[in-house]
Amino acid sequence: MEPQIKTLHEKKLIGKRLKMSLTNNKTFELWNSFMPRRKEIKNNIGPELFSIRVYDLPMDFSDFNKEHEKWAVVEVGDFDTIPDKMEKYILPGGLYAVFPYKGLNADTAIFRYIYGTWLPGSNYVIDHRPHFEIMGEKYKNNDPDSEEEIWVPIKSH
Repeated sequence: MEPQIKTLHEKKLIGKRLKMSLTNNKTFELWNSFMPRRKEIKNNIGPELFSIRVYDLPMDFSDFNKEHEKWAVVEVGDFDTIPDKMEKYILPGGLYAVFPYKGLNADTAIFRYIYGTWLPGSNYVIDHRPHFEIMGEKYKNNDPDSEEEIWVPIKSH
């Protein structure tokens, strides 16, 4: 599976965040706190949801206890109105490898392929920017027919 290589322009986002690690995964808790309140965000652009992972240091799969920030957000046109207990986030632009994914969100095979097969065989390396998924209208939580996009920040060797 070959990804599309895309240049992302900076995006303004509003939502919630939690610190977590791969071992201490709080993704369910994060999205459970965000989804009931997402309609409070009045200036959103489109129906897409973004699941963003921000690492202090470049991503390292050898340490499953290493914490990162995970965000549940939507894109907005401006930061004029931010609901109580939500935060703004600016997703920096840059080059991304975009992988379409269809299947269960708990299946990690796609990530093993991306980081273990595709990336080592490509002309790219991971760039130290946020990693994220975009869940659009075809996304269905815990459904094998669910579709989303996986965005991996890259730069040339």
